[in-house]
Amino acid sequence: MQPEVFAAELKSGAAKGQLIFQVGSRVLFEQAHIPHAEYMGPTGKPEGLNILGARAENLAPDQDIVLYCGCCPWARCPNIAPAWNLLHDMGFTHVRVLYLADNFGTNWVAKGYPSEPSK
Repeated sequence: MQPEVFAAELKSGAAKGQLIFQVGSRVLFEQAHIPHAEYMGPTGKPEGLNILGARAENLAPDQDIVLYCGCCPWARCPNIAPAWNLLHDMGFTHVRVLYLADNFGTNWVAKGYPSEPSK
């Protein structure tokens, strides 16, 4: 999903009830993340996939989930595909991925979309 679409959903309240999972690095999450996003760890590594799998384990298969990373250009992201594949394999049917062509800073924060630092 395009950043402007999700930013509009967040602003309008249409994203209420969705779970937002950041599947990239801790440093990036601490600097800035989408409000209410949960840090899962880099899912390109087994530890991150284990965290995501444990978090999703008891969720309903129709839970709305948004995944995002933004660590690097989309074409080279090591985290999005493993996260999406895991959730798909677990039977989730409402998973969307935030398309960040360059990175989270450029395609989200610099555009003034909702973000906050970790507390």
